Amino acid sequence: MKVTDIRKLSTTELAVESTKMREEITELKRRLHMGELQNNRIIRSKRKDLARMLTVLGEALTKETK
Repeated sequence: MKVTDIRKLSTTELAVESTKMREEITELKRRLHMGELQNNRIIRSKRKDLARMLTVLGEALTKETK
C-alpha cells in the first residue's frame, strides 16, 4: 500500500486497518512456522505497510490534538 493511499484514510479507518494488518501478519507467521507459506518476503512487506500506517496515524493524531 502506498503512502498516498494511506494518507487518504481517516484516523478511525487507519486504526481499523492497522488492527487487520496485525492479525494478517500473525496469521502469516503461523502459516510460515507450520510450513504452509512458501514466500516469507510477504511478511516483510506487510510489516513495512503496517509501519507506514502507524506513522501516518501518529502524524494524524498529533495534528488533531494541536
